[in-house]
Amino acid sequence: MNALNTTAVERLTELLATLGMQAGMNVDTPLSNWVGGELAPGQGERIELLDPVTGLPLIEYRDAGAELVASAVEAATLGQQEWMSLTASERGRRMTTAAWALRGHEETLAQLESVVAGKPIRDCRGEVNKVREMFEYYAGWCDKQHGDVIPVPTSHLNYVRHVPYGVVGQITPWNAPMFTCAWQLAPAIAAGNGVVLKPSEMTPFSSVAIAMLLERSGLPKGLINIVNGVGPTTGAALTGHDGISKLVFVGSPESGRRIAQAGAERLVPSVLELGGKSANIVFDDARLDDAVAGAQAAIFAAAGQSCVAGSRLLVQREVFEVVCERLARAAGEIRVGLPSDEATQMGPIQNAKQYRHITAMIDTARQHGARLLCGGQRPADLPADAEGYFLAPTVLADVTEEMAIAREEVFGPVVVVMPFDSEEDAVRLANATRFGLAGAVWTQDPARAHRVAARLRAGTVWINSYKAINVMSPFGGFGDSGFGRSSGLEGLKEYTVAQSVWVEIAPTASVAMGYGSGVG
Repeated sequence: MNALNTTAVERLTELLATLGMQAGMNVDTPLSNWVGGELAPGQGERIELLDPVTGLPLIEYRDAGAELVASAVEAATLGQQEWMSLTASERGRRMTTAAWALRGHEETLAQLESVVAGKPIRDCRGEVNKVREMFEYYAGWCDKQHGDVIPVPTSHLNYVRHVPYGVVGQITPWNAPMFTCAWQLAPAIAAGNGVVLKPSEMTPFSSVAIAMLLERSGLPKGLINIVNGVGPTTGAALTGHDGISKLVFVGSPESGRRIAQAGAERLVPSVLELGGKSANIVFDDARLDDAVAGAQAAIFAAAGQSCVAGSRLLVQREVFEVVCERLARAAGEIRVGLPSDEATQMGPIQNAKQYRHITAMIDTARQHGARLLCGGQRPADLPADAEGYFLAPTVLADVTEEMAIAREEVFGPVVVVMPFDSEEDAVRLANATRFGLAGAVWTQDPARAHRVAARLRAGTVWINSYKAINVMSPFGGFGDSGFGRSSGLEGLKEYTVAQSVWVEIAPTASVAMGYGSGVG
């Protein structure tokens, strides 16, 4: 018997029951779906979740299915109508109250996320606080979405207002389910929309818990709906439903293309927040202590399972070997362990498919001449029962531009270190990718820092820092990293449509055939 797996199953069952009781219901899985203000069981095939720590079965639940998706869209339509019947100020007050309703549940939510996603518990606690921060921030925007008056050359009063799409469909990934749930929900409802959100089938429960707690605090019944299931069934039903007016997707470029195509068939717009192959550039005048620490955080936090992970470390040749040596030594000191351990800095990969993808990319790179400086295999000091998807922090040097590992997203704790000779060379290497999500520049020359940042084809650029992200600032990318923006005012605007209103104010209406007519 695997003691770690038994403990995980017991913990998960207890956590789900604790949160499920908040809704006063008992279904096949306590937090299977949240539709119309109620917990609802799925109607499709069984989906088995595996424990990232042990690789053994953790829990089963049923795919939501098309009928439940249809019910969720109907509920969201009614909830959105009720939401928009309130004043903007009242919507802001209710969002603030909803954010406060998360208080007292932080530890339960963090533990739930840690067990299912395999994330270190201390990371999950930080993400719960970010969830509340997102709703507090967007609550303040509810009554500040001002319109404009256009001085048109006619006798009309012309004003522009920003109206919600209606019901939006959102699909979020397995690497940060709780964080990305709030990242999308908060601006959507602040803009006046109802939502149907599908989390990854591998991390289904924390999104249901958040929606349940938010709605029970005073948001209209049905404003937020969570449906859980796989892409070909529940996902396809969501993206193809006529009641969905906009699609938002966070995940891989391959899946993003399918989402965009599904929306295009119905002439529905989309926002895509996809992958990255971010370049972390270290010049020879950088403070190397800071740069090495930043490089660690850039790639090894969350076991590298982050769209903005600094997976390409570009180092000026003069300091290349010293940076490689220091980074490899520091990576070997990172505490890889059980997500429940307070001392753990890096947990396992979330699922077997991703683990196989990462290890295959490492093996291929080494076969093509990459030099393994550290990692590349299972850590040696794990508990015997921890037979899941653990991988030691991995640093590869002697990587060339042609290698797949230098061009394709790994989405794991693997960094390739590549040398450059000049500023021009660094910019060329950084931009030699289909992705354009993030990047960083380490230098003590402020002019060079700003100059290089301006030339990087990346939606987010850090200078002498990495991974500073806040809900107040826009986030998104170029190319295979997607389009549209999440967070900040720009993220809010993604959820509204500009409506132009013309009011005749002349004593006699000036209605004429053709365009451009009217009283001058």
